[in-house]
Amino acid sequence: MASIAPASGLELPIEWRRERAPFAYTQALAEMEARNAAVFAGEAAELVWSLEHPPVYTAGTSADPAELVDPRFEVVEAGRGGRYTYHGPGQRVCYLVLNLAERGRDVRCFVHAIEGWVIATLATFGVESWRAEGRVGIWTRDIDGSEAKIGAIGVRVRRWVTMHGFSVNLDPDLSHFAGIVPCGIAEFGVTSTARLGLTVSADEWDAALITTSDDFLDALDAAAKRACR
Repeated sequence: MASIAPASGLELPIEWRRERAPFAYTQALAEMEARNAAVFAGEAAELVWSLEHPPVYTAGTSADPAELVDPRFEVVEAGRGGRYTYHGPGQRVCYLVLNLAERGRDVRCFVHAIEGWVIATLATFGVESWRAEGRVGIWTRDIDGSEAKIGAIGVRVRRWVTMHGFSVNLDPDLSHFAGIVPCGIAEFGVTSTARLGLTVSADEWDAALITTSDDFLDALDAAAKRACR
């Protein structure tokens, strides 16, 4: 567990929570809901929570039933924005319960800052990745030269406190994505650091996230003063 300095106006440092064993999605969702309420009430610190789930498909608020191609795993209504997403072993998920009332009150800047954080963290492992206009998520060049998604983003903001966050494919079973149209984007595939020939453990990924987190938090705090870039 690591401690990250709070934003101006926040009394407690951010708690960094890490799970090494698979953590049930529905349980994580319940804990996020409770933490969201506690952060809003000033009763708990903000949270950055890194974990993996047993195989599950989650449906965002824009999910189209036609994009649930083969519901071979449990399907859970997530309450976040976006469409269908797969979570499973080998995919590192990071949930963010942050108080945007103290960090700019700008959801667009929040998502932009998450994208920059994932891109910077992947770069520490030699993976070049980018944003793509009109396509949610983090993209890279797959082994066949095509663009493919390596990271997904889906957030919810309630009373200016965030929930959900992002996921990055380290070494999941990529065939499990075939049960859905991931994030509603059928014309592009998904990839992982393992498929790109890199071995990145959960511990290594989490450590890199901590190392690059200062720039992420700085981007959020800057959003309170100016438009994000």
